[in-house]
Amino acid sequence: MSEDIFARLKQDHEDHRELLDKIADTSGDSDERRELFEKFTLDVKSHAAAEEQALYSTMLRKPKATDETRHSVAEHHELNELLNDLAATDMSSPAWLQKFKQLDHDYRHHIDEEEEDHFPDFEELLTEEDREHMRSVFDRRKKAEKADAEITPEKMEDAKE
Repeated sequence: MSEDIFARLKQDHEDHRELLDKIADTSGDSDERRELFEKFTLDVKSHAAAEEQALYSTMLRKPKATDETRHSVAEHHELNELLNDLAATDMSSPAWLQKFKQLDHDYRHHIDEEEEDHFPDFEELLTEEDREHMRSVFDRRKKAEKADAEITPEKMEDAKE
């Protein structure tokens, strides 16, 4: 595994893109769709939480990065809501596919924006001490967050139409 925080984050993003592609190739309420969606959800939630604790907590202390940081953290919360809503929706329904397509679009937009805009801006602002802190926090927090992540705290009747 790379020591560079941005390379680690980008690798997770690549893994997530692959999972989205695989989920898109499934249909109905199948075991394959359920397993892939569960893997995607747990990994994205733990990734986002660890990213916030390692990268974004550091970037909030950098005045030049505050707006981009707040933007990304807000998007994490929106994506979490989409994941929870999707998990509470019947996988065999047309609504699930529509919501999945929205999630796929929003998530890809988010990670593309991070990789193309935010990460290059952030790299210029980091000290070696910042980088060391982020390296030590990210993997440890991702593992801990994954152990605590939930597919959804919502019930089917709470799914948005």
